[in-house]
Amino acid sequence: MRYHPQWFLLWACIGSLMLLSSCNPFAPELDSSLPQNLFGDPHTIEGFFQSFRSAYQFKDTTSYGQLLSPDFVFSYHNYDRGLDLQWGRDEEMTYTGKLMNSAEQLDLLWGNVIDSTGSDTVFNVTRSFSLDVTFNPSDVLHTDGRAVFLLRRKTKDDGWQAVLWRDESNF
Repeated sequence: MRYHPQWFLLWACIGSLMLLSSCNPFAPELDSSLPQNLFGDPHTIEGFFQSFRSAYQFKDTTSYGQLLSPDFVFSYHNYDRGLDLQWGRDEEMTYTGKLMNSAEQLDLLWGNVIDSTGSDTVFNVTRSFSLDVTFNPSDVLHTDGRAVFLLRRKTKDDGWQAVLWRDESNF
Protein backbone atom coordinates (compact mmCIF):
# COMPACT_ATOMS: atom_id res chain seq x y z
CA MET A 1 0.00 0.00 0.00
CA ARG A 2 1.30 3.33 -1.03
CA TYR A 3 1.50 6.36 1.38
CA HIS A 4 -0.50 9.42 0.22
CA PRO A 5 0.26 12.63 2.18
CA GLN A 6 -3.10 14.16 1.24
CA TRP A 7 -4.97 11.24 2.90
CA PHE A 8 -2.96 11.68 6.08
CA LEU A 9 -3.75 15.41 6.08
CA LEU A 10 -7.45 14.70 5.52
CA TRP A 11 -7.62 12.22 8.43
CA ALA A 12 -5.60 14.55 10.67
CA CYS A 13 -8.10 17.36 9.98
CA ILE A 14 -11.09 15.08 10.63
CA GLY A 15 -9.52 13.85 13.88
CA SER A 16 -8.79 17.41 14.99
CA LEU A 17 -12.34 18.51 14.27
CA MET A 18 -13.74 15.58 16.26
CA LEU A 19 -11.46 16.37 19.18
CA LEU A 20 -12.31 20.10 19.15
CA SER A 21 -16.04 19.44 18.91
CA SER A 22 -15.92 17.34 22.07
CA CYS A 23 -14.49 20.16 24.19
CA ASN A 24 -14.40 23.90 23.83
CA PRO A 25 -11.33 25.45 25.47
CA PHE A 26 -12.82 28.92 24.91
CA ALA A 27 -15.95 28.18 26.97
CA PRO A 28 -14.90 26.05 29.91
CA GLU A 29 -17.47 24.82 32.38
CA LEU A 30 -17.98 26.82 35.55
CA ASP A 31 -16.05 25.54 38.52
CA SER A 32 -18.52 23.34 40.39
CA SER A 33 -16.78 24.20 43.67
CA LEU A 34 -18.06 27.80 43.45
CA PRO A 35 -21.03 28.50 45.70
CA GLN A 36 -24.30 28.50 43.77
CA ASN A 37 -25.34 31.89 45.14
CA LEU A 38 -22.07 33.60 44.19
CA PHE A 39 -23.74 35.43 41.32
CA GLY A 40 -26.90 36.29 43.26
CA ASP A 41 -30.53 35.81 42.43
CA PRO A 42 -32.02 39.04 41.04
CA HIS A 43 -35.50 37.80 42.02
CA THR A 44 -34.71 39.10 45.53
CA ILE A 45 -33.53 42.58 46.48
CA GLU A 46 -30.38 41.28 48.19
CA GLY A 47 -29.81 38.92 45.25
CA PHE A 48 -30.00 41.89 42.86
CA PHE A 49 -27.18 43.59 44.77
CA GLN A 50 -25.14 40.37 44.86
CA SER A 51 -25.59 40.01 41.08
CA PHE A 52 -24.53 43.65 40.65
CA ARG A 53 -21.41 43.08 42.75
CA SER A 54 -20.56 39.87 40.86
CA ALA A 55 -20.94 41.61 37.49
CA TYR A 56 -18.38 44.20 38.64
CA GLN A 57 -16.08 41.65 40.27
CA PHE A 58 -16.00 39.41 37.18
CA LYS A 59 -16.15 42.40 34.82
CA ASP A 60 -19.16 40.83 33.10
CA THR A 61 -21.03 43.38 30.99
CA THR A 62 -23.62 40.82 29.88
CA SER A 63 -24.69 40.10 33.46
CA TYR A 64 -24.52 43.80 34.28
CA GLY A 65 -26.73 44.69 31.33
CA GLN A 66 -29.40 42.23 32.47
CA LEU A 67 -29.71 44.19 35.72
CA LEU A 68 -30.56 47.45 33.94
CA SER A 69 -34.04 48.29 32.67
CA PRO A 70 -34.32 49.50 29.06
CA ASP A 71 -35.32 52.93 30.44
CA PHE A 72 -32.48 53.00 33.00
CA VAL A 73 -31.03 56.37 34.10
CA PHE A 74 -27.79 56.95 36.00
CA SER A 75 -27.38 60.29 37.76
CA TYR A 76 -24.75 61.96 39.92
CA HIS A 77 -23.61 65.38 41.06
CA ASN A 78 -20.50 66.67 39.31
CA TYR A 79 -18.82 68.74 42.04
CA ASP A 80 -16.25 70.28 39.66
CA ARG A 81 -18.98 71.75 37.46
CA GLY A 82 -21.60 72.17 40.19
CA LEU A 83 -24.17 70.29 38.11
CA ASP A 84 -26.38 67.23 38.38
CA LEU A 85 -25.65 65.05 35.37
CA GLN A 86 -27.32 61.93 34.03
CA TRP A 87 -27.24 59.46 31.16
CA GLY A 88 -29.25 56.53 29.89
CA ARG A 89 -28.72 52.80 29.60
CA ASP A 90 -26.68 52.85 26.37
CA GLU A 91 -24.19 55.36 27.78
CA GLU A 92 -24.04 53.46 31.07
CA MET A 93 -23.19 50.24 29.25
CA THR A 94 -20.51 52.05 27.23
CA TYR A 95 -18.91 53.74 30.27
CA THR A 96 -19.08 50.62 32.44
CA GLY A 97 -17.70 48.45 29.62
CA LYS A 98 -14.73 50.81 29.26
CA LEU A 99 -14.19 50.78 33.02
CA MET A 100 -14.32 46.98 33.13
CA ASN A 101 -11.90 46.69 30.21
CA SER A 102 -9.37 49.17 31.60
CA ALA A 103 -9.35 48.03 35.24
CA GLU A 104 -7.32 45.10 36.47
CA GLN A 105 -9.73 44.60 39.33
CA LEU A 106 -13.03 46.02 40.59
CA ASP A 107 -13.93 45.54 44.25
CA LEU A 108 -17.45 46.64 45.08
CA LEU A 109 -18.74 46.17 48.60
CA TRP A 110 -22.34 46.94 49.49
CA GLY A 111 -22.80 48.33 52.97
CA ASN A 112 -25.82 48.90 55.15
CA VAL A 113 -29.26 49.54 53.75
CA ILE A 114 -30.05 53.08 54.87
CA ASP A 115 -33.61 53.22 53.60
CA SER A 116 -35.93 50.90 51.69
CA THR A 117 -39.58 50.97 50.73
CA GLY A 118 -41.60 49.24 48.10
CA SER A 119 -43.97 46.61 46.88
CA ASP A 120 -43.78 43.36 44.92
CA THR A 121 -42.99 45.23 41.68
CA VAL A 122 -41.36 48.57 42.64
CA PHE A 123 -38.72 49.09 45.31
CA ASN A 124 -36.59 52.03 46.45
CA VAL A 125 -33.31 51.20 48.16
CA THR A 126 -30.61 53.50 49.51
CA ARG A 127 -27.45 51.81 50.68
CA SER A 128 -23.83 52.59 51.31
CA PHE A 129 -21.05 51.23 49.14
CA SER A 130 -17.30 51.15 48.78
CA LEU A 131 -15.59 50.74 45.41
CA ASP A 132 -11.92 50.17 44.65
CA VAL A 133 -10.88 50.37 41.00
CA THR A 134 -7.39 48.94 40.47
CA PHE A 135 -5.85 50.01 37.18
CA ASN A 136 -2.45 48.71 38.29
CA PRO A 137 -0.89 48.10 41.71
CA SER A 138 0.23 51.73 42.01
CA ASP A 139 -3.00 53.25 40.61
CA VAL A 140 -6.03 52.44 42.76
CA LEU A 141 -9.08 54.69 42.83
CA HIS A 142 -11.20 54.44 46.00
CA THR A 143 -14.64 55.88 46.56
CA ASP A 144 -17.25 55.58 49.28
CA GLY A 145 -20.79 56.77 49.14
CA ARG A 146 -24.43 56.02 48.96
CA ALA A 147 -26.36 54.64 46.03
CA VAL A 148 -30.05 55.30 45.61
CA PHE A 149 -31.80 52.72 43.44
CA LEU A 150 -35.29 52.48 42.04
CA LEU A 151 -35.83 48.82 41.18
CA ARG A 152 -38.72 47.47 39.15
CA ARG A 153 -40.04 44.20 37.80
CA LYS A 154 -43.22 43.35 35.86
CA THR A 155 -44.35 40.52 38.14
CA LYS A 156 -43.06 39.02 41.36
CA ASP A 157 -41.75 36.08 39.28
CA ASP A 158 -39.40 38.38 37.32
CA GLY A 159 -35.95 39.53 38.40
CA TRP A 160 -35.42 43.07 39.65
CA GLN A 161 -33.91 45.63 37.28
CA ALA A 162 -32.58 49.09 38.05
CA VAL A 163 -34.61 51.91 36.57
CA LEU A 164 -32.66 54.64 38.37
CA TRP A 165 -29.28 54.73 40.07
CA ARG A 166 -28.36 57.95 41.79
CA ASP A 167 -24.71 57.89 42.86
CA GLU A 168 -24.15 59.96 46.01
CA SER A 169 -20.45 59.17 46.40
CA ASN A 170 -17.60 61.40 47.45
CA PHE A 171 -15.99 61.23 44.02
